[in-house]
Amino acid sequence: MIRALYSAASGMNAQQLNVDSIANNLANANSAGFKMRRAQFQDLMYQSVLQPGASAGSQTVVPTGLQLGLGTKASSNEIIFTQGSFTQTSNPLDLAIQGKGFFQIRRPDGQIAYSRDGSFHLDKEGDLVSSDGDMLDPQITIPADAQNVSIAQDGTVSYTQPGQAAAQIAGQIQLAGFQNPAGLDAIGSNLFMPTEASGEPTVANPGGQEGLGTLMQGYQEQSNVSVVEEFINLIQSQRAYEANSKVVKAADEMYQQVNNLRQ
Repeated sequence: MIRALYSAASGMNAQQLNVDSIANNLANANSAGFKMRRAQFQDLMYQSVLQPGASAGSQTVVPTGLQLGLGTKASSNEIIFTQGSFTQTSNPLDLAIQGKGFFQIRRPDGQIAYSRDGSFHLDKEGDLVSSDGDMLDPQITIPADAQNVSIAQDGTVSYTQPGQAAAQIAGQIQLAGFQNPAGLDAIGSNLFMPTEASGEPTVANPGGQEGLGTLMQGYQEQSNVSVVEEFINLIQSQRAYEANSKVVKAADEMYQQVNNLRQ
């Protein structure tokens, strides 16, 4: 019965973490470029009362054995990098990646972070920056008198100036790709940092031979969170938590009966 208490308690802890993950998904349902997480679980070690395959006689073995599991644990909450829906905006500097890839954002400490959030603006110097004011890398600078800023699918940024018919090139936006994007380290503000699990980034122009996606100007990628699916997952997690709590109650009642045997 002690095993039942601890196994059920581990199940309750696992479902609590699952609810925490679902809550974060729902809280970021409207965060641009946000990618949902899916909690994954695995069973704990087993106590073998009778080992499967153990000898049962001179010429026979135990076909199934008797093993008692000790519960469950959360193994990971993997980032799901499916494409979010696109929303057209009135900002010509908003960009959405159609396909794989990440924008490169230079943080104040000089490190490069990676993001699917393409909500860009101009700072006082005319540099293209994120919503937090961090500069896009490579640096793109647009003059104050620039008109008709155009960003092509391959990342080429161009503009026109008053009195000039020919377009001027401001720079080239590049994207980064990872062999295992699920291994990236989320640091908040829709930013990720590379790890040993994700591998080193491959940087190239959008739509190139490296398999990176293309850019869509004037669009914003929304969160890939499905509110309906998350509510279904929430209900399932609540029911699993409730079932484990009933096991704790049942084990407690069995202990109570044992304690009453001497009365």
